[in-house]
Amino acid sequence: MIAYLDGRLVKALPTQVEVEVGGIGYEVFIPMSTYDQLPVPPAGVRLLTHLVVREDAHLLYGFATEEERSLFRLLIHSVSGVGPRLALAVLSGMSVRSFRAAVVN
Repeated sequence: MIAYLDGRLVKALPTQVEVEVGGIGYEVFIPMSTYDQLPVPPAGVRLLTHLVVREDAHLLYGFATEEERSLFRLLIHSVSGVGPRLALAVLSGMSVRSFRAAVVN
């Protein structure tokens, strides 16, 4: 498992970033909530990550906070029919606090 990346932000798009760590560039898929907290490239950045290993790909997902990563993991492991892309869409559409409030209500 890759717990986090601590390196240089090379490129940032609303749905993904490239982070260089030790001369290796990692493509990381992110929610909008993380994108909104990123520095302007090139800059140092630390992203918490979750690695999804599929038959045809290894996909790395990144988050600015532990709360975002925890909710992402909860959604993909506990909610039937929710995969990584849908979980990112949920995090992009509302904050972790707003999501929790919506579930409680």
